[in-house]
Amino acid sequence: MSEELVQATILHVDMDAFYASVAELDNPQYKGKALVVGAGVRGVVLSANYEARKFGIRAAMPVGRAKRMAPHAIFIAPEHHRYAEISERVMTIFNSFTPLVEPISLDEAFLDVTGAQKLFGDGREIAAKIRAQVEQEEGITCSVGIAQSKFIAKLASQHCKPNGMLEIKSDRILEFLHPLPVRALWGVGPKTAESLDRLGLHTVADIANTPRSTLVRALGDATGESLYELAWGRDYRNVISDEPEKSIGNEETFARDIDSPEEILAEFLRMAEKATARLRERGLFAKTVTMKIKFADFTTLSRAKTLPIGIDGTHETYEIVKKLYLALHNEGARIRLVGVSLSNLLDEAPVQLELGARERGWRDADTAIDKAKARFGGGSVRPGRLITGDSGEGEA
Repeated sequence: MSEELVQATILHVDMDAFYASVAELDNPQYKGKALVVGAGVRGVVLSANYEARKFGIRAAMPVGRAKRMAPHAIFIAPEHHRYAEISERVMTIFNSFTPLVEPISLDEAFLDVTGAQKLFGDGREIAAKIRAQVEQEEGITCSVGIAQSKFIAKLASQHCKPNGMLEIKSDRILEFLHPLPVRALWGVGPKTAESLDRLGLHTVADIANTPRSTLVRALGDATGESLYELAWGRDYRNVISDEPEKSIGNEETFARDIDSPEEILAEFLRMAEKATARLRERGLFAKTVTMKIKFADFTTLSRAKTLPIGIDGTHETYEIVKKLYLALHNEGARIRLVGVSLSNLLDEAPVQLELGARERGWRDADTAIDKAKARFGGGSVRPGRLITGDSGEGEA
């Protein structure tokens, strides 16, 4: 006798206007007012509460534009340490219901609660308990989508925000999915949307009713196949818990365009210092170092170097970034953003680093600096070339 096939129950939990909600939690006087997390004329909006969204303000919008849309709104700088602190506690709540938790960012995660239903009830009951516990313990709200797949669960959470819950049962998937615009499908960005529009495909139903071969011919094998499957609600990906961190990075958008190589290198040093400090905090080593710049005309360029062994030091990282930047021969070009990211991460210390006294000396210095910052604050110890006053820091 064959065992009965158990259908998966997947939750997508998404915090409501997370950064703005944390700001309101810490500053109750902001509640009921249009609030935007994002500061500086050259910065971008990280989050906007629902009062601010009424004026058309959205995440990733330039702060300058947002201020023109709602000049009366309150604009505040982000506090990343607070978001990380609350996110960690929220993820702990999720893990109290199931070990199968896949964080997507600080404010959202997928949960596979298929095996938790005997203990906590069905998907709706678990979602309700999670929402109540998050609000009671952290003072912020979340929205939860419930479905048999990650794709449909995420769509469901988007359709019940803010502070809502929506379950899409298997017999209602196509009824829910097919009227949606093509951009609702994962993988449909501006260029793919243009291609679909030229084909006369405007809704998910249009894609579902187009032969798979036509989509593959027009969009390529991977995109055509993926969109056809998603258009029929088919998504077989599992919730993956404890996925290792893929990269660590920092970026800064300047208050004014910079064309001085000396200033640009100082900012690269600042970003390398911040990124490697986060790397060491996690006990990781990076084999790939990437340098990123955005020019005044918004053209973006990046260069990377992959090493035979992992590194975690500020000095080594900065020297690599410096060489990558100088190799561009763009002296005099006006730059609005620089960034440093570390990827190809390892959790084991490379033995080779212990062999050279110079490398060991730099690592000892970094360790001492980390300890001093932990005790006396982030700005207590800095490279000499950075002690010229604050320029306003931004974090990716």
